[in-house]
Order: sequence, then C-alpha cells, then structure tokens
Amino acid sequence: MKRITIFIMAIAFMLIIVGCTQEPTSSPEYIDISAAEAKELIDNNTDLIIIDVSPFYAQGHIPNALNYYIGDGSLDEIIPSLDKSKTYLVYCHSDSASISGANKLIDAGFENVYRLVGNYAAWVAAGYPVETD
Repeated sequence: MKRITIFIMAIAFMLIIVGCTQEPTSSPEYIDISAAEAKELIDNNTDLIIIDVSPFYAQGHIPNALNYYIGDGSLDEIIPSLDKSKTYLVYCHSDSASISGANKLIDAGFENVYRLVGNYAAWVAAGYPVETD
C-alpha cells in the first residue's frame, strides 16, 4: 500500500512539473515588412486595408490608403467598426506613430496587422506609386 501511495505521488509530481514547463501562449504582434513586401502584399491581397495614421495624408499617400490620423483620435474612433478578419497595413511618416497605430489594432484583437518599415519615405524611395489630394 505504501508503494502505491509513493507511486501515485510521484506521478502527480511529474504531471505538475510537466504542466508548469509548457510554453506560455504568446499574444499576437504586428509584422514589420519592407516596402517591397508591402507592395507584394498590396498586389496580392484584394481585401487588404491600408491605413495611413499621419497628418500628412493630403501631401502624399499610398494609393487606396485610408487616413485615420492617430494624433486626433480618428484611429481610435474607427477601430470598433473595422473588420477584424481583414488584413491591415499601417504606415505613417514616423516610426513612433506607425508602431502605435499597429499596436492599437493588435490591442483591439486584430490578428493580421503589418507595419511598413521606413514608412512613407521607404515607399517613395522604392519608386512605388503615390497619390495626393
């Protein structure tokens, strides 16, 4: 009887140890992509939604981008009405704003969020098309 009790306790201890060593689930993060990768994403994803979070949208933006300026709360206001099943590309004219914008989408539960590394300047430098208002 004593051996069975020790055996059961040993099994329980091993199960506790194994259960505690499992990898924690990670929360989703946005994905940084280059201008070339962003162009490919745009060309190959008809459901892609491009969000410019800058105050300089009228001076130049990626074609078909929507402007939800992060500084005036426009992005915060629109997030509840956006479709979480879609794919999003976020950019700005500065890293801090595009990082913040991408994180806002992730924090709201969006899973397919990309951020253009180098932002609008990288897009222009690569020679890709732009629009102005």
